[in-house]
Amino acid sequence: MAEIGRLTITLPTDMAAVVKGAVADGDYASTSEVVRAALRDWKMKRALQLQELAALRADIDKGLADLAAGRVREFDAAHIIERGRKLLAGRSRSA
Repeated sequence: MAEIGRLTITLPTDMAAVVKGAVADGDYASTSEVVRAALRDWKMKRALQLQELAALRADIDKGLADLAAGRVREFDAAHIIERGRKLLAGRSRSA
């Protein structure tokens, strides 16, 4: 069995009611079980957020490296809009 750490937490009344309701409805055996499940979900969500943040930082670093190396073009909004319209037109015909 895993080592157990004891915490005392304080929740707003509405959150406490949700936790107690989940136990009363039989979805969980105890309030501790509800909190453990919520923390597992939070850990997973947080890990995904950190992965997305790392990917974003890598993209920014790549862009800055491209800029420093002179691998850039003049921004042409009209060209980007036209390209987007062509892509959308191609999708609607194939759908």
